[in-house]
Amino acid sequence: MPDLYGTIVRPVVTEKSSSQYGALHEYTFEVSRDATKRDIKAAVEQLFGVQVVQVRTMVQPSKRRTRGRSAGRRPAWKKALVRLQDGQSIPVFEG
Repeated sequence: MPDLYGTIVRPVVTEKSSSQYGALHEYTFEVSRDATKRDIKAAVEQLFGVQVVQVRTMVQPSKRRTRGRSAGRRPAWKKALVRLQDGQSIPVFEG
């Protein structure tokens, strides 16, 4: 298993993700491309001290971006949706 801080890159805070953790206790993270669902579950449980019920992952494809005349690509990244047990929350997101 990779280290905990290498598994979870950053939380993803958008309008849609904030409504998900408000209604479904589901939190969104950007994770390492080689992290498995078991790695993500273990990292979230150890870092935040909560019980994870379900982990869903998806790979967001790379996007083409242009700046002036030069064109390039933004890298693909992996997103994880982590559902917690009822009554539990991660206080960092709530504030």
